[in-house]
Amino acid sequence: MFEPYQEIVGQPVLDELMRLAEALRGRTLQHINSTRSGGGVAEILHRLTPLTEALGIRTQWDVVTGPAEFFEVTKAFHNTLQGDEQELSQEDFDTYLDCLRHNAQRLSPAGDVVMVHDPQPAYLIEHWRRAKARLVWRCHIDVSRPNERVWRFLRHAVRYAHAAVFHVPQFARDLAIPQLIIAPSIDPLSEKNRDLGEAEISAVTDRFGIDRSRPLLVQVSRFDHFKDPLGVIAAYRLVRPTFDCQLVLAGGGAADDPEGEQVLAEVREAADGDPDIFVLELPPDSDLEINALQRAATVILQKSTREGFGLTVTEGLWKGKPVIGGAVGGIPAQIIHGVNGFLVHSPEGAAFRLRFLLTHPHAAERMGTKGREYVRRNFLMTRHLRDYLLLMLTCLYGKGASPLFVQAGVLGLTPFAPPAGSGLA
Repeated sequence: MFEPYQEIVGQPVLDELMRLAEALRGRTLQHINSTRSGGGVAEILHRLTPLTEALGIRTQWDVVTGPAEFFEVTKAFHNTLQGDEQELSQEDFDTYLDCLRHNAQRLSPAGDVVMVHDPQPAYLIEHWRRAKARLVWRCHIDVSRPNERVWRFLRHAVRYAHAAVFHVPQFARDLAIPQLIIAPSIDPLSEKNRDLGEAEISAVTDRFGIDRSRPLLVQVSRFDHFKDPLGVIAAYRLVRPTFDCQLVLAGGGAADDPEGEQVLAEVREAADGDPDIFVLELPPDSDLEINALQRAATVILQKSTREGFGLTVTEGLWKGKPVIGGAVGGIPAQIIHGVNGFLVHSPEGAAFRLRFLLTHPHAAERMGTKGREYVRRNFLMTRHLRDYLLLMLTCLYGKGASPLFVQAGVLGLTPFAPPAGSGLA
């Protein structure tokens, strides 16, 4: 299963995975989130779970269930934790707690390490705090400026976890448990990211009526206000009088996102029948279509105003495209301003950078080349897998602040021996 990755990341990376997995022989891992389709978390788990299984670590993936009211509340949690101003009632919190109480009885902490993803299932940690399993809260959203009431509510449960994991350092919070930084990733061999031939790309663009002889701007995202699709349309309208370009806004919904239809309607209204704006509502299994649209793009955008990480930025960079992204959340961890893309703060800023890239195709190509290499080194699934194995080792064998060292060529854990004179003894 890992052989195809050898050509992309090299044998030493795979050897390291094998050694780490050997140290975890017989251990089990469980993931719990709120949906099996739609959004970056589900997408990562679909690819990551078979890989940990292939390394000999039995892996289970469970999903919390609930009525529509529960997901309306958790969507409000999602928005307010990312800084949106919205009031929640005591009834909202009670709806959440009732649903998680039911899920705590329906599910069980079945892994040696249980990774609870995002706020939706977070209170399972409180219910299971006396379980033998090591519980980890894995946060995928930007909680650097949260609504304090919602954060205090969530922190009450998260404090019982053995560790919390965030995408970037600025998301870390006032918690008395260890906090770790692990960036998400893409799988270069998935249908969404594998190499495509020109015929495959054209077959998709032809199906949607896109003219490949003209510049194409593409943003792929869920239809969510924080992704700022209306800001992307505004930027397109600023450059359109000068450049005969087209715009694609492509995305789909998720079972845990009840606002998608409303945002999609707003986007269609803003497009106002412009034949060069393609608003594409894609079903969950549209990985080939997304891959082809990103590869057909002249420039890729992710003009978010709030963002956990923004894996569509990673996808665009991996396809050798310059990316214009909002300077928020995890996007600055991916875009090196002026090197592999541009960070912007407004539709006007996005339009300014679009004009540059559309008039400097060689510079755009150089940026794309650098972006692909940056992703290869930092944001592929093999790195993500390594970090999760290290996280498991830390949870299961770590003792306070003592470092662990997996010795090359030797199976199992060896106490870390600091170099003489390093000041670490």
